[in-house]
Amino acid sequence: QVQLVESGGGLVQAGGSLRLSCVVSGRTFSSGAMGWFRQAPGKEREFVAAITRSGATRSADSVWGRFTISRDNAKNTVYLRMNSLKPDDTAVYYCAARNFLGLASEAYDYQYWGQGTQVTVSS
Repeated sequence: QVQLVESGGGLVQAGGSLRLSCVVSGRTFSSGAMGWFRQAPGKEREFVAAITRSGATRSADSVWGRFTISRDNAKNTVYLRMNSLKPDDTAVYYCAARNFLGLASEAYDYQYWGQGTQVTVSS
């Protein structure tokens, strides 16, 4: 059974930084692309960033230049470094994994999901 466990969320002031981590177990970590999504209250889940097995990345326009996705295949872990945080970044952040190699930015392209970690940015 595939499990994804996120950590690293919390409360931070605007302009601050956080690093989210997602540990994957139950499958060969390096076999597919990984992604981060977020969902704010009353809004749909939205794409944040994705990374392939080889390290190619894609980010949403709203976070480009502020957030960085990375992965450590030896540790079965994917990270999301978030800098210059804004109140609009407040959301539950979800880690996701897919069975395919290519980048994807739609939630339905991912087969496995974590439980989410709350990020709150105060003004």
